[in-house]
Amino acid sequence: MRTRKSATDRRAEIARAALDVAFHVGPGQVSTGMIADRLGLTQPAIYKHFPRKQDIWLAVADHLSALIALNIERATAAPVAPDVRLRMLVMDHLEVVRDNPALPDIMVMRDAREAQDELRSRMQANMAKLRSALAENVRAAVAQGIFREALDPADAATLLLGIIQSLVLRMLMGRDPQILLQDGERLLTLQLVGFSMPEKK
Repeated sequence: MRTRKSATDRRAEIARAALDVAFHVGPGQVSTGMIADRLGLTQPAIYKHFPRKQDIWLAVADHLSALIALNIERATAAPVAPDVRLRMLVMDHLEVVRDNPALPDIMVMRDAREAQDELRSRMQANMAKLRSALAENVRAAVAQGIFREALDPADAATLLLGIIQSLVLRMLMGRDPQILLQDGERLLTLQLVGFSMPEKK
């Protein structure tokens, strides 16, 4: 017997399907019909949970914002060295993008609708929080003698975000989300080594 999904689960499924469709056709081309087809539902079933299409994008914004906030909180609370927290922050964010690869497309939309613009604004705020967390942990790593004393926390945070942004650009061009984690780990290690205090001879 087929189990009936709860309203919460169905809403989450619809939001996820909207992101999946957006990656393949572009955020501006997503229709409720495409979402319904992907899930094997009727359009009235979609409207039962989201009366307006823009409500779907607002649910997507809630979902992604919660994911990013949780990752930052988890790394901040982890009882580990600050350079390990930096690795957690970068890799966890790359994982969010890998699992939701339409996010960068939405961020660079030229003609975003109101709800998509709201999503973009919230993601920009989340990225500012991520940048702040990166800079804070770089500062702590310098204070603990893990990173070079002359390392500027703001510049270091920019370089770490640059790893994310360059990989996202490659993903957008090649449409392959798997490169984010595959190459991200290696590039991040190289960057952190560059920040590190030279070993004494």
